[in-house]
Amino acid sequence: MCRTVIRLWSAIALAAGLVLLGGSPGAAAAAPGESVTWSVVPADEQGPDDRSAIEAELEPGEAATEHLAVRNLGAAEATFRLGAADGYYTENGRFTTLPAGTESTAAGAWIDLPEDVRVAAGETVVIPFEITIPEQATPGDHAAGVFASVASTGDADGSTIGVESRVGFRVLVRVDGKLAPALTIDEAAADYTAQWNPFRPGALSTQYTVTNTGNVALALSDEIDGRTGGDRGDLLPGESRAVSIDPTPTWPLFMVGDTLTVHGSAPGDEPLATSAETRVSTWAIPWPQLLVIAGAALVIAALIGGRRRSSARLERAIEQAREEGRQEGADAVGRS
Repeated sequence: MCRTVIRLWSAIALAAGLVLLGGSPGAAAAAPGESVTWSVVPADEQGPDDRSAIEAELEPGEAATEHLAVRNLGAAEATFRLGAADGYYTENGRFTTLPAGTESTAAGAWIDLPEDVRVAAGETVVIPFEITIPEQATPGDHAAGVFASVASTGDADGSTIGVESRVGFRVLVRVDGKLAPALTIDEAAADYTAQWNPFRPGALSTQYTVTNTGNVALALSDEIDGRTGGDRGDLLPGESRAVSIDPTPTWPLFMVGDTLTVHGSAPGDEPLATSAETRVSTWAIPWPQLLVIAGAALVIAALIGGRRRSSARLERAIEQAREEGRQEGADAVGRS
């Protein structure tokens, strides 16, 4: 049975007019001199609801009907092309969908909706669409986006160009079965930047690549030696992301490093969590401190050498005075 839930961490802020692929948020020129603006949000049969994204939990072979609402915010009637495509996260954590012309092979191919819809100015049209899970679908989370688009045309250097601007929202389908959240950390490395002021610490920066090796979409966060690093966005199954952690003040102790821990969580009726840990280290030669120590050693050596030379001169002077005294005594005895 279909069970649709809302998770804030995966929602797309369509109220702000998020564009899934390119273009300005919710706006595009349908033709030279003609402007079209629109919004696309999840809905029920009566109209837009309070969801920002759709999440459906279905069994293999099961189907469910959902709805989207297209609102024409422009001043003229417009026709919008409707579509669905596999979704993914970019390196900066932004959700998007496969571009036009690229065939969907996962959740985007499981969504069936009309090719287009015509909406009068200022009006909203609710369109039902079907999500059908293949019998052979693997358990876990599968992401797609549904959208309405307008092809922009215009002249550039005398040529006509076209750009498809999409406005839509995310659809996350969870196929029933064994859920296995898992993360792996790859290419973890540390870099040390020395501070040439010997009385100030240098900076240790950490980079790593994390891969979602499980079958559940995960919200990522990390920490270094127990110190909270930051939220790193969501990661779908099979996706990887390169992360750089802000440098931390570190004294050069020849070899320095931190324990890196990456956490992944999947909120829901039964929250899931996992983590991965590794040790990163690098050389941190304390050259400024060694130079200070070497300079101090030279000064101390010079002072000790000077004191020894002064002592030797003093001893020679005393011995000379004694010798002169003995000589004068011997001369006095001879004269008597």
